[in-house]
Amino acid sequence: MYMEHLQQSFNVQYNFNVFFTAALFSVENDLFSNFLAGLNPAKAVKKIFFVVDEGVANAHPDLSQNIKNYFSKYNQTQLVQDILVIPGGEIVKNETQYFDKVLEAVNTFGIDRHSFIAAIGGGALLDMVGYAANVSHRGIKHIRIPTTVLSQNDSGVGVKNGINYFNKKNFLGTFSPPAAVFNDEQFLKTLSDRDWRSGIAEAIKVALIKDREFFEWLEANADAMANRNIEAMNYQIWKCAKLHMEHIRSGDPFESGSARPLDFGHWSAHKLEYLTNFEVRHGEAVAMGIALDTIYSQLSGRISSDDSQRVIKLIQALGFELTHPLLQVTAGNSPILQGLEEFREHLGGELTITLLTGIGSGEEVHEMDTELLKQAAEILNHQANLQFN
Repeated sequence: MYMEHLQQSFNVQYNFNVFFTAALFSVENDLFSNFLAGLNPAKAVKKIFFVVDEGVANAHPDLSQNIKNYFSKYNQTQLVQDILVIPGGEIVKNETQYFDKVLEAVNTFGIDRHSFIAAIGGGALLDMVGYAANVSHRGIKHIRIPTTVLSQNDSGVGVKNGINYFNKKNFLGTFSPPAAVFNDEQFLKTLSDRDWRSGIAEAIKVALIKDREFFEWLEANADAMANRNIEAMNYQIWKCAKLHMEHIRSGDPFESGSARPLDFGHWSAHKLEYLTNFEVRHGEAVAMGIALDTIYSQLSGRISSDDSQRVIKLIQALGFELTHPLLQVTAGNSPILQGLEEFREHLGGELTITLLTGIGSGEEVHEMDTELLKQAAEILNHQANLQFN
């Protein structure tokens, strides 16, 4: 006799560590070594393979040698001496040759499921390497070492990995937290002003939907961050990471539903990136997307004009553009509106957009009014023009 239905449920525990340090690969800094040793109590030989963003390698010419010197001293984990240096930026997610290079290294160097793949670079490289690690041997531990404000604020402390496919952002990907994230402030000091600023957009986003007090701190410290004050930037990154991690714990980390509050301002940002062939950086596009959805929130009666202008003033104080010609909505077939349909598809069927109900709070809606979007885009265009007149 047998039953026709069996059911079982189980939980999988994840431990997610984010460390904040400086000079991670200085031989005087044992943080990285101690972490690896803590995951290897049996002292069995494990390997670690590094993938480095080419821009980071160029800005830090001693990095590869510093890594080799570090693992000469702390040799409980065996370093794969061939450090893979590949381009950063969205190209690394668009062209599968780079994904293939990571897989080839896993095969060539015998990287097993108990070993590590460590990625050093911006968010795009971290996304791709994390995806490659997750699909190799059904999951190799990956370590993220984000080197931009954007990746230290957002993607580096998230649970998503992926590459672009069919000209769609993150069409292929996985949900899997890294074994650890190491935020090293030294990498931020060589960023261009544009890249230094870009990542702060994600802090504005998370403050607007989760933490009014943090938004007020951003207002008070906008000039300091715009002028490259490292102490202000370090606090901003720590707070942003903390809010993202609290959301992962308390929300829907693997996005089984359609609610994505952490994607506030992103539906148009993702589309704008593609429409400009990624000439507009992610953080810049997010700042414009936040501005658009903030004005829309005001026009739809959810927030006051005073609050919406506080958001706009903060975006401008940090040096962001408010809008872009491709964000204008002239008709129902305007290119940016295709982003709504693609966002709906990416969410899994139901369009869910977070709009502001106040500074520090939001609500979900399932449709956007094209006429209000048109008005919002026109208002931003007008305000942007005023700034330069």
